[in-house]
Order: sequence, then C-alpha cells, then structure tokens
Amino acid sequence: QVQLAESGGGLVQPGGSLRLSCAASGSIFRFNTMGWYRQAPGKQRDLVARITWGGGTGYADSVKGRFTISRDNAKNTLYLQMNGLKPEDTAVYYCNTVPWTPSWGQGTQVTVSS
Repeated sequence: QVQLAESGGGLVQPGGSLRLSCAASGSIFRFNTMGWYRQAPGKQRDLVARITWGGGTGYADSVKGRFTISRDNAKNTLYLQMNGLKPEDTAVYYCNTVPWTPSWGQGTQVTVSS
C-alpha cells in the first residue's frame, strides 16, 4: 500500500526556517524521483523541488537558493529544508513522486506571517 506522511510544518516569521519530512512506503520511494509540491488557497498544486534516486536535484525559480531537497534512501524519507521563508511560501506542502501518483498524503501546513 502506498503511504506518504508529511510533517514539520508550522507558523514561522518571514526570514525564518523550517524543515519538512516525508515518510514514504518503500514501494513508492525506492528508485523513484521524489518531489515536494505545495498548494496555496485557491491555487493549483505546484512542484517546487525534485530529487532523483541518485541525488540529482531541481527547483522552481521561486524557491531556488532558499530551499534544499534531500533524501535518505535507507530510511525511505524525503526532506525539504526551507530558509529565508516569505509570506508567499504559505501553503500546504505535500510529497509525492515526480510525476505524481494519485495517493497523496495529508500534507503539512506552512504559514509564514509576522
């Protein structure tokens, strides 16, 4: 069974940092490119960062230089280190494969506000 469980979100002031984690089942994690997506209220869900099984990364222009995606293949866990957070980063963050599968987790809310 495919399982994705995101955690680590919260309320942070502009300029602050958060580290998100995603625990994934082996069936979805192993050998797949994984990504972090986000969805703000009233907007579509967008991919913001991706990482291949071998560690190659890619980022949306909006987060490049501020966010870092990583993975621990032994633990089936995906991470997103977010620095220099801005109010426009406020969204629910999800992990999934790239391209995505229909089995989304519950997401984790990130709110950037003073």
